[in-house]
Amino acid sequence: MKEKTLDDVLHEEIQDLYDAEKQIVRALPKMAKAAASDELREAFENHLEETKEQVIRLEKVFQGLGQTARGKKCHGMQGLLEEGEDIISEFSESPARDAALIAAAQKVEHYEMAAYGSARTFAKILGQEKAAELLEET
Repeated sequence: MKEKTLDDVLHEEIQDLYDAEKQIVRALPKMAKAAASDELREAFENHLEETKEQVIRLEKVFQGLGQTARGKKCHGMQGLLEEGEDIISEFSESPARDAALIAAAQKVEHYEMAAYGSARTFAKILGQEKAAELLEET
């Protein structure tokens, strides 16, 4: 088995993030529809637009690294989003469901912060300044 390098780790992290963001793009409309509060619904809709921009930035990272934009199944994000789906199915439309959806969304955001921070650091170490800048922007 070939020993993996930090370049390999960065590539896998970006693939993971790419799949995670695409999963979020599919999940946010469901979360918005499930929100009882107009304010929460609008927040999810706004975040959907931000997430689409994050996908575009990741495609630029892939391009800058000379790689094809392709995701690798992000099981961590899948699990977090399944928790959100459980909330939607287990709670009736109410402030309690909104609170649970907010908690689920915060978990997703923290996962993203950790993943982007790691990928950015790897890019910096490897001298991939443009990739690091794009990852930092997210």
